[in-house]
Amino acid sequence: MVSSGLNRRVRKQPGERRAEILAEAARIALEDGLERITLRAVAEGLGVRPGLISHYFPAAEDLVIAACTLAISGERERLLPSGGEPLGRLAEFVRRLHEDEALDLSRLWLNARHLARFNPALADVLEEQEALDRDRLVELIDEGVAAGVFSVEEPFAACVRIFIAVDGVGAYANNRGPFDHEAYTRFVSDVCEWALGLEAGVLVEAIASLEGASS
Repeated sequence: MVSSGLNRRVRKQPGERRAEILAEAARIALEDGLERITLRAVAEGLGVRPGLISHYFPAAEDLVIAACTLAISGERERLLPSGGEPLGRLAEFVRRLHEDEALDLSRLWLNARHLARFNPALADVLEEQEALDRDRLVELIDEGVAAGVFSVEEPFAACVRIFIAVDGVGAYANNRGPFDHEAYTRFVSDVCEWALGLEAGVLVEAIASLEGASS
C-alpha cells in the first residue's frame, strides 16, 4: 500500500528554476557581498544540491555577474520607477536613499567597483548599469523640465552631479556608527535642488510630505 504522506519533489521549469537561483544569488549579493556568492551558498539558501546550481551556472563567475546585474536593475526599479509627477518621484528617490535597502545597494556598488578592477566582465556590467541609471534619471529630469518644475540647461550634467552626490553619500555605507548630521542627510537633496534649479528647501518639503503621508 502506497502511503499518501510520501514527499514528492516538484520539478520546476528551467526558466523558473533559473530565476529562483538568480533571485537567491542577488539576495546574497545585496546582504553579504559578491564574494559570498558560491554554488554551495545559493544551494543552501534554496534547499537544493549544489549540483543543481552548477547545471544552470557551470562557472560561478557567471552567476556572480548575473546576480549583480539583477540586484542593481531591481533596485533601479524600486528607487527610480517610471511614471508619476517629477518632483514627487525625485523626492521619493532621495527619501529612499537612506533606507536599509538603499544602503545595501551602496555597499554592493562599493564591492562591485572594487572587484571590477580585476574582472573585465564585471566592469562591463557596471558600465552598462550606470548608463541605464543615467538614462532613467535623465528621463525624469526631462519630464520635470517639460512640466516647468525643473530649470536645467543640460539634463545630463544635472544627472551626473546628482549621481556623484549619491555615490558620495554611499561611500559611508559601511560605517558602523550613525552619521546623522544634516550636512550628510541633506547632501543629496541640496545637490538636487542646486542641479535642477529648485528653490532651497522645496525638495526637503516634498520629502517631508511623503514621510508624513507614510507615517
